[in-house]
Amino acid sequence: MKTYPLYLAGKFVDSQNYLSVINPFSQEPIGQISLANEEILNTAIQKAHDALAKTRHLSSYQKFQILSQIASEIEKRKEEFAQTIALESAKPYKYALAEVLRAIQTFTIAAEESKRIPYEYFDVDTTPEQLPREALVKRFPVGVILAITPFNFPLNLVAHKIAPAIAAGCPFILKPASATPITALKLAEIIQNTSWPKEAASVLPTSSHLIEKYLTHPLIAKISFTGSPDVGWKIKSIASSKKVTLELGGNAATIITSSASIENIIDHCSAAAFAYSGQICIHTQRFFVHPQHFQKFSELLVQKAQTLRFGDPLDKMTDISVMIDEASAIRTEQWINEAIQKGAHYLLKGKREKNYHSPTILTNTNSSMKVHSEEVFAPVVCIEKYNGDIQDAVTKVNDSKYGLQCGVFTNDIKELQYCFENIECGAVIHNAASILRLDAMPYGGIKQSGFGREGVKYAILEMTEPKLLLKEK
Repeated sequence: MKTYPLYLAGKFVDSQNYLSVINPFSQEPIGQISLANEEILNTAIQKAHDALAKTRHLSSYQKFQILSQIASEIEKRKEEFAQTIALESAKPYKYALAEVLRAIQTFTIAAEESKRIPYEYFDVDTTPEQLPREALVKRFPVGVILAITPFNFPLNLVAHKIAPAIAAGCPFILKPASATPITALKLAEIIQNTSWPKEAASVLPTSSHLIEKYLTHPLIAKISFTGSPDVGWKIKSIASSKKVTLELGGNAATIITSSASIENIIDHCSAAAFAYSGQICIHTQRFFVHPQHFQKFSELLVQKAQTLRFGDPLDKMTDISVMIDEASAIRTEQWINEAIQKGAHYLLKGKREKNYHSPTILTNTNSSMKVHSEEVFAPVVCIEKYNGDIQDAVTKVNDSKYGLQCGVFTNDIKELQYCFENIECGAVIHNAASILRLDAMPYGGIKQSGFGREGVKYAILEMTEPKLLLKEK
């Protein structure tokens, strides 16, 4: 079995403390990784802090070259990355390859954005004193970034931390998910061969318990976390004096109005419901459908779900595979059973076999049921009617403690404008389901769905601080 050393300040290091990485589909080990201990973490933080003196002075062109080289090298190894993602996360190959292509885009976008970090230059003659001064506002890197990423996008969500950090000139320490660390370590191989200062990058698989001890470390300037709300808000409470960005998911909704063409949207809605077994933060968990379309939409979504091909993630024909672990599948089964006991009805009854749960479609659900009110993170969706008025649909969407994204299928500009102004979420997606994310766009939620914004340009702003120079004319 291959051993993957961790990446400490520009060097691959064997810590002599290992964790096996298991293929969720075959349940066989695909390798073992070295785990960071306190000594390694302390070294990584100190070296990253020391490296800030180098990274903050890199020119825009130097950062552009580094980011472009990373994108180019991922492109050369895209098949290797896609297979690695499929092996360690059980993401079907076609979705794994799509993730790799998105990561290439993310680094490419960051390369471009590194050239145009915003600044302002303006007169300050707005007071009666008419002082002969002018202002320059320039952004500077905040310092060392601690990035913590989840299992479900082991390359592109890593890219959304690392690429903006490089563009901003911030050294970084990445803690990848314990279930899917190999992809991040392969990315470290690429970073090592660039001109990014070696001490300014570490990829350190380790336990969440250990990393918690470092949330208040004085040399860490910012924490960027993607994961569960419980963990995210705990991080923010512990690291209250630091800059923190949280992307925490939710129970995203999609509205289907009377003007929607059901036949034309059903494939997209099926992907929004069941891609990667629903283990996506903006997976559409709740559909709110106009009464005239409810029956047809429900029937077509059931038919589409029944055609999804289960199999090995490495098989290019596989549509849906196992979940990340059996505990997640068992929780899914329990939440479905709870909903049925409380009065929900099956439109499509799924079943669990070990860590596989087949697609499940429910109706007659409400906010007292976890499948409706919590983040199910599974191939489970709820389809409900609204009364035909867009206000009712929006009220139903907003009946949630989360607010990440919402899709709206409508050809009525007044309906769209009402949704944009009144839906409580970070983004409203027109004529697409909630699952649509473009890597250049601002991304993040409100309420329990997060704090701050990602998306390359916006993450760069989160990783820099404005400084004012008030100079004499």
